[in-house]
Amino acid sequence: MLGFWPVIRSSLQHLSSIVWLFVDTLQEMGDRVVRGRMPFRMAVFFEQTDRTGVGSIGLVSLVSFFIGLTMALLTGYQLQTFGQEQMVPGLVAISFTRELGPLMSGIMVAARIGAAYTAELGTMVVSEEVEAIEAMGIGPLRFLVGPRALAVFLLLPCLVVVSNFTAMVGAALISRWAFNISLHHFVHAALESMLVRDIIAGTVKSFLFGLIIGLVACYKGLSVRGGAAGVGTSTTQSVVTAITVVIAFDTLCNIVLVALFRS
Repeated sequence: MLGFWPVIRSSLQHLSSIVWLFVDTLQEMGDRVVRGRMPFRMAVFFEQTDRTGVGSIGLVSLVSFFIGLTMALLTGYQLQTFGQEQMVPGLVAISFTRELGPLMSGIMVAARIGAAYTAELGTMVVSEEVEAIEAMGIGPLRFLVGPRALAVFLLLPCLVVVSNFTAMVGAALISRWAFNISLHHFVHAALESMLVRDIIAGTVKSFLFGLIIGLVACYKGLSVRGGAAGVGTSTTQSVVTAITVVIAFDTLCNIVLVALFRS
């Protein structure tokens, strides 16, 4: 047990630092808003939304399509043994809407965008650009962290919608071919099986995961030490940390949802 204490202490220190990064960023942005000015340049924000959202559609769609196809195929063959292959549409719909859509989208965005943010900010720290921004009287958090974290926070739910749709397309195609389930029946069964709480749960998770990924990526980028080697190390740590924390919070959310909705 004593061997785990340094790891636990380090994790708590990093967690508190990320929380304070979030608080300080909100404070800098709030001060600008109170003075009647924009918290950051909208051109920078839209650039980050384009990178996060539009730039990730291809990857999220492709991966979700094949996961949905594979999930429907494998579960369908197991259910076919009991003559219940008609349950495939509902199973895939609930799984992606409530769980796999937010989780897989979060993992892919953490690997693609989170790594990019960490590398960018880490390079700026190493080249002392962040210090130059501070010297000019510009708040580095609202200037660098604000638009990036907000872009991931707002665009990840949109990517989850894309993930759910493409996964259902893949599942519908393989169900038609392997189990003779018509497209009309697939859509009807999927819609009938989903509940409002499943959609709400997936939406809440997507916003939470987006905030976590954005903050972890920016925190790791701004805490780079050790030159170019430090940038590479922090980028790797950013992806690993973001994915681990997303999975941990996903587990916590599922425990809470099961406790609240046992029926």
